[in-house]
Amino acid sequence: MTEDAELLTIADELYGLPLEEFTPARDARAKELKADPDGKERAAAVKRLKKPSVAAWVVDLFVRREAEQVEQVIAVGAALREAQEGMDGAELRALTRQRRQLTSAVTEQARTLAREEGLKVTQAVADQVEATLTAAMLDPSCAQAVRSGLLTAALHATGVDQVDVAAAVALPDALGFTASPTTAAEPAPPELHVVPEDEETAAARRREAAEQALADAEEQVSSTEAALAEATASFEELQARSLQLQSEIDEARRRLSELEDSAEETDEELEEAESAQGEASTTHAAAVKTRDAAQKALDALG
Repeated sequence: MTEDAELLTIADELYGLPLEEFTPARDARAKELKADPDGKERAAAVKRLKKPSVAAWVVDLFVRREAEQVEQVIAVGAALREAQEGMDGAELRALTRQRRQLTSAVTEQARTLAREEGLKVTQAVADQVEATLTAAMLDPSCAQAVRSGLLTAALHATGVDQVDVAAAVALPDALGFTASPTTAAEPAPPELHVVPEDEETAAARRREAAEQALADAEEQVSSTEAALAEATASFEELQARSLQLQSEIDEARRRLSELEDSAEETDEELEEAESAQGEASTTHAAAVKTRDAAQKALDALG
């Protein structure tokens, strides 16, 4: 294994750890390498690996746990980039809404994963996560950086300006590297203690469970209402746009038919005018000839 490949392997392991374990694990690995007479340079390189920001770590975690989902997001981004060619303003706005709906849903999945790892993701961090996923959809180089699982900082892209992705990954060779998948740690089985439960306590427990289920369902309804409203608005706008375009097409066809009829009439009139022009030219030439003869006769009389 080359030194670059070994460093990538070490980085892959470190950036797959829980966030709070990164620094002590990195320092321990650097110390281990430094003990080897031939490992000082590698130890220094490992020591230079930056601790990821919270947002970058959440994205790295999501890439390792949900690689297939990430690939779908990147693929959708590529398809949308191709589709937007030739679109007008209204269609581009609808496309942007669809992209936001997708990145918002995926960001929520990433927040859930982080929460399962014991990390609460604030809205500010969630915004950075969503911006990074959006960048992966807009920019192929950002997609490579996200796919590496070696992000150290969040990404931002407009789809127009070039993004300096090298500054946001742990190593230059990260671009083109694919993170190793990880799985959630299996929780230790709980210690079970059978405690006799009277009917009143059991009823209270069932009611509490039912109330929690209702609260969870209401929260789910609330969280999906906004997405439904936005999707409905997008559908209605595009439907109206489709009807408008069809109306414009019908009007253009009617106008084209009128222009074709007018062109046929004009061609007929042109033929008649051309014939009349020929006759008038012949008559005029004869008149000129007669005039010239009369002028000549007059001149002969002195």
